[in-house]
Amino acid sequence: MTPAAQILVVDDDPEIRKLLARYVESQGFRVLLAASCRELHEQLATHQVDLVVLDVMLPDGSGLDACRDLRAARSNVPIILLTALKEDVDRIIGLEIGADDYLGKPFNPRELIARVRAVLRRRGDAPPDVSPAKIYHFAGYTADPQTRHVAGPQGDVELTGAEFDLLNTFLERPGRVLSRDQLLDLTRGREGDGFDRSIDVLISRLRRKLGNQGSQLIKTVRNGGYHLAVKVDAEDGPA
Repeated sequence: MTPAAQILVVDDDPEIRKLLARYVESQGFRVLLAASCRELHEQLATHQVDLVVLDVMLPDGSGLDACRDLRAARSNVPIILLTALKEDVDRIIGLEIGADDYLGKPFNPRELIARVRAVLRRRGDAPPDVSPAKIYHFAGYTADPQTRHVAGPQGDVELTGAEFDLLNTFLERPGRVLSRDQLLDLTRGREGDGFDRSIDVLISRLRRKLGNQGSQLIKTVRNGGYHLAVKVDAEDGPA
């Protein structure tokens, strides 16, 4: 039997930690707790962690800095940031440096669990898809959704989970113009609103990582959204 995913909750408020630990466990997950950046790194060094719920404000540093450090160290552990409800800049910066999702405080624990499940599902901790695996080739790049690996003319392309999900969405629908709301729903399983800039941030990150031709591969359609503007060839992956 596959063990339940282990969630690391990082928040300096003991009441919030206690509340979240109880609720997350009630939803079938295992839970680890940390109250600071130091404890975050200790838990990651000594335990298998499947996802981190990370508060931006911590007593010994910023959760944003902790997120940036983890990505710089090539850690691909999924991260959901907890931000003050009105701090849009924290959310945008968090996505730019590699967070997979964010949630504004105060929040309903049920919404947090929904976000946790969505991120884990995107990372492959959901039942396997029964449809044939595909490997995609486009503009000199190769993308394998099974291994979540991308290789290009200059070598491997390191993408976060959210960035790969966005790329895969385009690869599955080459040439089709997708609105921001459609992309948000397809990649993150939730509806957007007029103020949600997360897709724009992810597009910018993905273009940058695809190199000089990134803006030519993923084009902006005025008043429409975005589309992958190159030919995509798909072949069956290994059985």
